[in-house]
Amino acid sequence: MTLDEWRAGGTYFRHGKLDIFYRHSGDGVDPVLCLHGFPAASFDYHKVWGQLSQRFGLLAFDMVGYGFSSKPSQWGYTTFDQVDVLQDLIAHLGIPRLHILAHDYGNTITQELLARESEGRSNFEIASICFLNGALFPETHRPILAQKLLISPFGSLFGRLIPDPVFKKNLAKVFGPETKPAESELDNYLTLFKHNNGKRIAHRLIRYMTERAKYRERWLRPLQQMTQPFRFINGLADPVSGEHLVKRFREIVPAQKDIVELSGIGHFPHLECPDKVTVAYLEFRDRVAVENRERA
Repeated sequence: MTLDEWRAGGTYFRHGKLDIFYRHSGDGVDPVLCLHGFPAASFDYHKVWGQLSQRFGLLAFDMVGYGFSSKPSQWGYTTFDQVDVLQDLIAHLGIPRLHILAHDYGNTITQELLARESEGRSNFEIASICFLNGALFPETHRPILAQKLLISPFGSLFGRLIPDPVFKKNLAKVFGPETKPAESELDNYLTLFKHNNGKRIAHRLIRYMTERAKYRERWLRPLQQMTQPFRFINGLADPVSGEHLVKRFREIVPAQKDIVELSGIGHFPHLECPDKVTVAYLEFRDRVAVENRERA
């Protein structure tokens, strides 16, 4: 699926003055909400979308500041703001219950959703959760140079002036050694990053890195206490949140033992080995279905 095809298959939801791009396929109950990360967009899921849509309804959206959604210069860009938008979208679509498949920053979004659920402030039920690579704990996050520069005092300038080749080179570094993206794929990332003059607000998007430290306990407790079925699919070769994150996860969340480790795969398993990710996710959902039937 091309980027143009992905966009053509989506639509927009109005949140205040903001236009939020999303795709919603299928009319089945309990759809899978696919959450993307930085600096990407919902298009990240295009390689698994076709196969997963044969089994489930799917929903994906571009967060504010990402992809084809609005990128206002004056907006909070906090995790709390992004979750407010998501909850508004879910209410708009009238979805009472869903499953989550999350990557990178999408994992943090899920952690905040779980926190709100524990506070009685969620407007939908989370049926199951599957994480892909993403820095769940600030002490395990190993940002690449571009991220460090964006969050520095020079972040605004760097974001606006970063040359296209530098952007693509930095992004390619987090892929596995044998699963690097093609030039055309890097061009897609660049297109999404620059759409709606996105470079000017890149330094605002990266603020979630400081939030992970500030709200560590708020977002850790829900992981330790969650009761939903859970699976973690991790590309071990990811320099940002790979094998070292899995080790720390086992230390901090020992109750969650369902971890699929992908050797040689980097930060984007759903792009680098989509077939393996699809199989792992379908296996997970089949197990969840069996457990639900046994409890019924």
